[in-house]
Amino acid sequence: MKKLVIQTDRLVLRLIEREDLEVIHRLHVIPETDEFNTLGIPNSLEETKQVIEPWIVANNEDEITNYTFAIQHKQRNEFLGLFGLRLGSKKYGRAEVWYKLHIDYWKQGYATEALKAMLNFGFNNLNLHRIEAGCAVDNIGSARVMEKVGMTKEGRKRQILPLKSGWADSFEYAILEGDTRN
Repeated sequence: MKKLVIQTDRLVLRLIEREDLEVIHRLHVIPETDEFNTLGIPNSLEETKQVIEPWIVANNEDEITNYTFAIQHKQRNEFLGLFGLRLGSKKYGRAEVWYKLHIDYWKQGYATEALKAMLNFGFNNLNLHRIEAGCAVDNIGSARVMEKVGMTKEGRKRQILPLKSGWADSFEYAILEGDTRN
């Protein structure tokens, strides 16, 4: 297992491991965290295992192109959620990020703090040119997080997200290496 750890004032982001299965499963089965997520609620621990196993394999590649991090509280060592960073073609210097926090930790600045750390990692360590993210148009909390860190809303994709409530539009955000980060 590779040991990549990113720390902030309150958080530790580390690559997920098989031992995280149960806490990840508990995160995935919360209806509120599923509302704007395309994964859907897994029916069993085994189904969650099938979802995260490719993430764990990807985290152990010689050259990681699809990172999946556990977000933990630094002081309390509590699992807060997940953060993903998927690299595109090296030629374009681009990546996409996603995050999913347990409802108990919403509206406390943790997602913003984790996203800032991931932008710094992407631009400073991976030498990326552009980092993108999207969210369902009704996911106001996630849109706010992206705007707080300096990401620019670039557009709207129509009916791209297959949510349990039906097809949803997505706002598309991005930030460039030279943009001001908040």
